[in-house]
Amino acid sequence: MARQIPAQNLICPLDQKPLQQEGNSLRCESGHSFDIARQGYVNLLPVQKKRSKDPGDSKEMIIARQNFLSAGLYQPVSEHLNQLVKHLQPTQRSCIIDAGCGEGYYLDRLEQMLNEQTPEAEHNLIGLDISKWAVQAAAKRNKNISWMVGTNAQIPVQSESTDIIICMFGFYDLERMAEKLKPGGLVILAEAGSEHLIELRELIYSEVRRTPLPDLSDALAEQFHLVKEERLTFNPDTLDAQQIQDLMVMTPHLYRASYEGKQQAQSLTELKITADVVFRVLQKNG
Repeated sequence: MARQIPAQNLICPLDQKPLQQEGNSLRCESGHSFDIARQGYVNLLPVQKKRSKDPGDSKEMIIARQNFLSAGLYQPVSEHLNQLVKHLQPTQRSCIIDAGCGEGYYLDRLEQMLNEQTPEAEHNLIGLDISKWAVQAAAKRNKNISWMVGTNAQIPVQSESTDIIICMFGFYDLERMAEKLKPGGLVILAEAGSEHLIELRELIYSEVRRTPLPDLSDALAEQFHLVKEERLTFNPDTLDAQQIQDLMVMTPHLYRASYEGKQQAQSLTELKITADVVFRVLQKNG
């Protein structure tokens, strides 16, 4: 039985020609072929696009994030995203890309919401991440979604074939995203606010920086306009010792913290944290 990649708008990462499924592979007219893994995903990350042998989040980071998110600690973030899409999303079939999908938590829950809202629409959902460990984990979640290893710097879909691109706490390139969006298409960015995980940061750093959000003025002047900006702040359930360690491992804080800070985090048996997330919705001009 052939393994399926539902998306019909994929392109070859080597020559940008359309990909068609043949058996358990995706092929372009130039003869480039990409096998669909037994887990149900495809690797569309060319070797020359890799900056390391194993780019993206490590296997340990993905396991930690799976454990943390599966406990529902960031469920309000998922629900806020779903409500944003629900109010923006037309009822007909649409293409939605999660650029930097990680282990698939947010896109899986979004697909479930859309399926309940408009089961007849058969939306085209694509999850993309540069980490093969992330995509392998995501592919086990939901077979209705097209999962692939790839880079946000070269999203492997046809130009102007996408309705919504979401990016949850990840790297984004708005110029490249604009190429893939239909006129009037949307980008939804979820980014850490200044108070995000402030309790943990004060514990592990000698000096806490409240870095402002990236400035989008260039993109807003040329390709997009801002539809809305919303801030979500909440306090998840108190973390236990294992969840504290999972939070450290799944974020860059493990690598940035001082030795003393890591030791303090490891000694904790519980921790109350603040989640502070800013959502920005941009619409492509035209």
